[in-house]
Amino acid sequence: MDRFETMRVFTRVVERRSFTLAADDLGLPRSTVTDAVKQIEARLGVRLLERTTRHVAPTLDGEAFHKRCLSLIADLEDAEGAFGGAKPKGLLRIEVQGTLARHFLLPGLPEFFSEYPDIEINMSESDRWVDLVREGVDCALRFGQLPDSDLIARRVTILERLNVAAPNYLARYGTPKNPDALEGHRMVGLRSLTTGRLRPMEFLIDEKLRSVPLPVIMSVTGPESYLATARLGLGLVQVPRFHAEADLADGTLMQVLDAFPPPPVPVSLLYPRNRQLSPRVRVFIDWLMRAFGERT
Repeated sequence: MDRFETMRVFTRVVERRSFTLAADDLGLPRSTVTDAVKQIEARLGVRLLERTTRHVAPTLDGEAFHKRCLSLIADLEDAEGAFGGAKPKGLLRIEVQGTLARHFLLPGLPEFFSEYPDIEINMSESDRWVDLVREGVDCALRFGQLPDSDLIARRVTILERLNVAAPNYLARYGTPKNPDALEGHRMVGLRSLTTGRLRPMEFLIDEKLRSVPLPVIMSVTGPESYLATARLGLGLVQVPRFHAEADLADGTLMQVLDAFPPPPVPVSLLYPRNRQLSPRVRVFIDWLMRAFGERT
């Protein structure tokens, strides 16, 4: 294993805080990963990692060396990619909210792979807040307002949202004409995985935001279940237009309060601030921005 390969091993151990997880990510035996780090420490004459039975953390020297490794690895990948028409390759780990993936991301992937056949994508679906560095994720696509963090957030698009309900719900409770006519109605609760709170029904009235509390008999954390409960007539919901288009077309759901829409929500791409973006991450981000632009 040459010096650059040992640097790649070391950076993955630092980011994953684990020899075992780093070995799994890299497809190497754990002993090989351990030996690579020991070789670097012996060559530099300093201790780079503090090890316990449950945790691995960089020392001050380890943090400084980690930053230099990231820079050197990125420079090497750029240099190699600048000659002979070499295209980015390797494993790309992404975290995506599932509904966004199925509508915006997956349809265009055959085109992406035809252009970059040597990139492998490992995609996880989740709505939870992910520690990208600690969990070894290159970038994450997220829907909605973001909590404060040290991550870089790049706005991808802004999605229009609608108020919708099932015909059987409206037959039972009536079709409201404005937010003041919602007394006696109820909503399906969408609970945040980050905060555990229910998102209220919100409406834009004369460009001002107004929240209307409604009774809840059912709350969920996933957008697919959220829409499914609306189809069953369990309450009003507020969803992005793209998510409800098929239901609106076949009459499974109906739009209500058209003149009082919920506020639109952003879609953002997140990636670590202190990590040099590899060529494969950069081309994926550029492609993703185009994919969203074409479908929105």
